Amino acid sequence: MTELEKRGGDLGVEVRADDGGKKTLKGYAAVFNRDTTIGDYFIEKIAPGAFDKALHDDVRALVNHDPGRVIGRTKSGTLRLDVDTRGLKVEIDVPDTMDGRDLWTLVERGDVSGMSFGFRVTKQEWDETGDLPVRTIHEVELFEVSAVAFPAYDDTSLAVRSLEAARTERANHNLLAAQRRIAERRAAMEQKIRGIRQDTP
Repeated sequence: MTELEKRGGDLGVEVRADDGGKKTLKGYAAVFNRDTTIGDYFIEKIAPGAFDKALHDDVRALVNHDPGRVIGRTKSGTLRLDVDTRGLKVEIDVPDTMDGRDLWTLVERGDVSGMSFGFRVTKQEWDETGDLPVRTIHEVELFEVSAVAFPAYDDTSLAVRSLEAARTERANHNLLAAQRRIAERRAAMEQKIRGIRQDTP
């Protein structure tokens, strides 16, 4: 089962309507190099390039991360994703459905003012030299973007498990490295002993 994390921020979402009646929501689902504290456990930031591969994924646009409330899709061209120096840009052609009309009204009123995204990390880096660990996300698999009423960072438990997995991997690596050094020293000592024995008349 895919462990889907969700992140968001109060980056704002705009409504744009043209003369032909086409309605489009625009905003940023994520920004790069912004430090965000996750549940007082660690700091997280997204590195430029993290979404480059994800731009080719078949991504859905949802309302409040609800998979039953699809309002756009990259495959159909009703959701468009792009990356600039700031972050992940989102454009959604709002459908003439109940969800679409309601969402348009809520964004116009300012009741819905944020965007968020659902993802799985495929490449990351942890730095624990500071007061709080720092997680830098270098690459993600992107599943959905959402217009949300509460664009708070959540799914902290999944990210904490990722930190624990990184610590376990590092501990295992250190253990293997220590075992290798011990084996190398033992082999060198045995070779030295063999040499002494050969030199002894």
